[in-house]
Amino acid sequence: MNPSPLRAVLWDMDGTLVDTEPFWMAAETPLVESFGGTWSHEQALRLVGLGLDESARILQEAGVRLSTQDIIDRLTEEVMRTIAAGGVPWRPGARDLLASLRAAGIKTALVTMSMRRMATTVVDLIDFDAFDLVIAGDDATRPKPFPDPYLQACEALGVAVDEAVAIEDSPNGLRSAVAAGAAVIGVPLMVSLAGAGAHALWPTLEGRTVHDITAFHADHHVSRTQREAARGGAR
Repeated sequence: MNPSPLRAVLWDMDGTLVDTEPFWMAAETPLVESFGGTWSHEQALRLVGLGLDESARILQEAGVRLSTQDIIDRLTEEVMRTIAAGGVPWRPGARDLLASLRAAGIKTALVTMSMRRMATTVVDLIDFDAFDLVIAGDDATRPKPFPDPYLQACEALGVAVDEAVAIEDSPNGLRSAVAAGAAVIGVPLMVSLAGAGAHALWPTLEGRTVHDITAFHADHHVSRTQREAARGGAR
């Protein structure tokens, strides 16, 4: 069986495309402390890859006496200000890989649990036409780790899920993309991705090319087909 062609690459944003996780952590700490609480690095790591609603509930448990929406708004505005002041904090290799995918005519989507206004701030600062589509936290029917964001992205792009590669840095993001049926590359940053289901773990995107992505996608499709054939022939 010939593998499905690679037609789309779906990018997580925070921690995968851009190194904004420290910005979120820097916004969380003074927010918790303003209500008399404490916020450790270990607590902050719990929020990596979570939907903002769930993150807000955890911050409420830490003593932040604001509504879920108020917490989301305050954190989002602070991170947006930091990005606007300093520019896009690219992860190593991300810009070059994204630009090369665009030049090759492969569709790209940003699939993030950040709010659309936050995603738009990042996209608008990129100095080329980077994405065909943005699926943000306020667009998703259910957040990561549910498969909905990636399924919505593929449907909107007009591609089958098995024609897509997803790139993620968090366990929740990986679970979302795997559950959707995409071929998934994990690029760890803040937290370990061991056991989260990535089909490949790349320590960095530095030096990675369109050829690497297409080869990974083809190999994944062949391996999956072989596994399915083996299961079908088992007695």
